[in-house]
Amino acid sequence: AGVMVGKDWIKVLEFNARFGDPETQVILPLLDVKLGDLLDAAVNGKLSGFDLRFKQSHAITVVIASGGYPGTYTKGKVITGLDKIPEGVMVFHAGTEIDSGSIISSGGRVLNVTSTGKTLNEAYKNVYSCIDNIYFEDSFYRKDIGHRALNRDK
Repeated sequence: AGVMVGKDWIKVLEFNARFGDPETQVILPLLDVKLGDLLDAAVNGKLSGFDLRFKQSHAITVVIASGGYPGTYTKGKVITGLDKIPEGVMVFHAGTEIDSGSIISSGGRVLNVTSTGKTLNEAYKNVYSCIDNIYFEDSFYRKDIGHRALNRDK
């Protein structure tokens, strides 16, 4: 869900369930069943008997965007560091292309980096240490993802 949180209120802005959405990319790694089996049960009307399970883990997804996004941004920036992604971290390509053997930026939201951990703090540390290895000119990302929950997750 895309939400806004105030001091005494929460407002739901949207529910996103497309595979390209960060809201989905943060949940899928927590599935403790095969996604194909879940989709098969849905297609065949067997969800009521499906044993849907999730891992006892936490996940966090951070979007790496092009400078200027959501307004005007440039494309064609070479992305480096994707060969340094550790196990347990997934990088979803959102706005990328391959040009002459290099991965380049081709959109505003370029990469979505997802990490899991036993705690939210562990997932947070994993994702941000990984992001430090990924670079393209004028890229930026938010550093406050999950900050409200982090103090509770000790």
